[in-house]
Amino acid sequence: MHITIIGTGYVGLVTGACFSEMGNHVTCVDVDKSKIENLKKGILPIYEPGLEPLVVNNHKSGLLKFTTDLSAAMEDSDLFFIAVGTPPGEDGSADLQYVLAVASEIGHHLTRYAVIVDKSTVPVGTADKVRNAIQEELTKRKVTVEFDVVSNPEFLKEGAAVGDFMRPDRVVIGTDSLRSEKIMKDLYAPFSRVQDKIVSMGIRDAEMTKYAANSLLATKISFMNEIAFMCEKLGVDVENVRKGIGSDSRIGYSFIYAGCGYGGSCFPKDVQALIRTAGEAGFSPLILEAVEKRNAMQKKRLFEKVISHFGSDLSGLRFGIWGLAFKPGTDDMREAPATVVIDQLINAGATVTAYDPVAMEEAKHTLATHLKNSKLTLADHQYDAIKDADAMLLVTEWKPFRQPDFEAMKRLMARPVIFDGRNQYNPEQLKEEGFHYEGIGR
Repeated sequence: MHITIIGTGYVGLVTGACFSEMGNHVTCVDVDKSKIENLKKGILPIYEPGLEPLVVNNHKSGLLKFTTDLSAAMEDSDLFFIAVGTPPGEDGSADLQYVLAVASEIGHHLTRYAVIVDKSTVPVGTADKVRNAIQEELTKRKVTVEFDVVSNPEFLKEGAAVGDFMRPDRVVIGTDSLRSEKIMKDLYAPFSRVQDKIVSMGIRDAEMTKYAANSLLATKISFMNEIAFMCEKLGVDVENVRKGIGSDSRIGYSFIYAGCGYGGSCFPKDVQALIRTAGEAGFSPLILEAVEKRNAMQKKRLFEKVISHFGSDLSGLRFGIWGLAFKPGTDDMREAPATVVIDQLINAGATVTAYDPVAMEEAKHTLATHLKNSKLTLADHQYDAIKDADAMLLVTEWKPFRQPDFEAMKRLMARPVIFDGRNQYNPEQLKEEGFHYEGIGR
C-alpha cells in the first residue's frame, strides 16, 4: 500500500517505520524542515529503542520517505494517517487545531477516494470535525470526492513502542464504512497473523476507547499511590500489599507500583481531556478528578520527605537526582516528576546535581532556567551526581540504578541518605549498610 503519515513525533514516526517494515510505501510529512532533513540523514528527533534501524534501513531501501510537501505525498497515496500533536489547552481540553489544519489541507488537495485515519489521541466527536473540515474544502473547490474517516487510536508505550506496534495486543478500528474497514484490515493483517488482533467498532466508540484505556491505567497508579500514603500512616509496607493484591488474577501486577507520580505525554493529558469532555457533556467525573489530584500530590511526596528530614530551609544542602525522564526507556521529560522535585528543592534553597542515562540533552532544554542560574548541574555519570550530596533521590527506575555500589555511594556522599521514589531498594539492606532510607509507602 501507499501510505502518507502526517506528523513525525512518537506516534507518526513509529507508525511509518513499522508500516514500511512490512513492505508498504510510506511517506512521512512534517512542517519542520530541519526535522525532515535530519530524518533523511538518519538522525531521529526522539529516543526509542529499536526505532533507528527501522527508519535508516527502510529509508535506504526507498520504502520510507520524508518530506514537507503534503500535496506531493498525496499524489500516490490513498491512505492518510493524521498523527500530529493534540496538546492540552488551558482548560485541559485537547487542542485540535493541528488535526483540523491537516484535515483542511487534505481536503484542499484530495482528488480521489481515500481513507483518512485519526491516529492522534482525540476526543469523542473529532472524526465528525475532521470529516466536516475535509468536506468544507471540497465544497469550496466545487468538486465531489468520496472519502472515509476512520479512528485508529495508538496504544504505544514509550520505551517499547516498536514492539507494541509490531506485536499489538489489539488493533482498534473505528469506522462506519465497510469499504474503509476492509482497507484497514488488509493493512493490519501482517500484524495479526498468529491470531486476529483487530477489534472493529463505531468511530466514537474507538475514540472513547483510547481515553478510557489510558485513564484506567492512570487510575490504577493513583489508587496505589493513595494506598501507599495510608500504608505510611499505618505502619504497613506497600510492597507486600502490592504482591498480595497483584497475585489476584482479576487485578494483576501491572500499574500497581507505588511511586512519585506518573508523567509523560499521554496519561496527564488524556485524563485532563476526558475530564473536560465529561464536563461538556454535563457530567461530573469524580473518579477522574481524584486521579488527577492524587497524582499532582504524589509528585510532591519526595520533597515532603526531604523537608521532613532536613527542615524547610535547604540552603547549603546538595542533592543528587537519579533519573529525569518520566519513565525508563525514553528521553521524554513531559510532565516528569523529576521536574517538580527539582523545582521544589531549588526553590527551598538547595543545589541539585542530576543524571539520566538518556534524557540529558532533553534536560538542557527542559531545565534551562535552573542550569542558567547555576542551581542545577547535569552530571556525566550517576556516581558524579551524588558526590558530596546530602541525599540521593531516585526518581526514575532505570536499570543501572537498581543495584548500585552502596559502599561507593557512602564514600562519595556527604551523608548516607536515600529517598527512593520508585521503591527499588530493600529497606532492611540499606539500614544494614548504614543508610537512612525512605521509600513510598514503606
